[in-house]
Amino acid sequence: MTGTHPGTRPGRPSTAPFRATLGRSVALFAAFRGEQTDPDHFYGTLARDTVAQLRSYTPLDGAVVVDVGGGPGYFSDELRAAGARCVCVDADAGELRLRDGRVPDTAVLGSALDMPMRTGSVDVCFSSNVLEHVPDPQRMADEMVRVTRPGGTVYLSYTLWLSPWGGHETSPWHYLGGRYAADRFARKHGRRPKNDFGSTMFAVSAAEMLRWATTRTDVDVIDILPRYLPTWMKPIIHIPGLREIVTWNLLLVLRKR
Repeated sequence: MTGTHPGTRPGRPSTAPFRATLGRSVALFAAFRGEQTDPDHFYGTLARDTVAQLRSYTPLDGAVVVDVGGGPGYFSDELRAAGARCVCVDADAGELRLRDGRVPDTAVLGSALDMPMRTGSVDVCFSSNVLEHVPDPQRMADEMVRVTRPGGTVYLSYTLWLSPWGGHETSPWHYLGGRYAADRFARKHGRRPKNDFGSTMFAVSAAEMLRWATTRTDVDVIDILPRYLPTWMKPIIHIPGLREIVTWNLLLVLRKR
């Protein structure tokens, strides 16, 4: 089922409804081309878009939100701008320091596989493009559900391994194998890739996480969609095989029972 809730509460200016149009997709992919050269522009654009999307599912003003694996804090900043009380949990202190060399006061060093948070303690558990970087994606997803209160929202988005960018900076050579792609990158650049298959990046499919979400008894599936693509491409997620390539980035929106 698909449900929406007001994106604002009294006292906050109203915002335009979120719309996943073709123009939006073009703008996101245009910004993505500058990820390496202008990360502030890309991640800032993506964070604003993502928070607008999240607000179409749940109010954020006054909500307690945990940003899982949020690193430099682009998403956390936008969540706070929307009125949320947000804390970032990340296992890499280096990632937390990327923007100004210091760990933000609102960040906590901790693993997504064993989050340092009480059960049922947050209104929204949010994660963008982190699941493919942990060795046990279902355990991370379990943790996201655990820390969310009954009635709260889980927003979980990740890059599919068989998508064109599944190998991240080692793409498209990941289609010949993750280790081959990482080794090829190392030979070419004289260093290991940041997203090193088997170490800091793993193969996660749509099928695996769809099966995880639809077999749980403690969540309702609110939405499943290709995060960056227009609404009219949503049916692609129902086509096994093809969805692994075309979806690119899969978004699961869940509500805890």
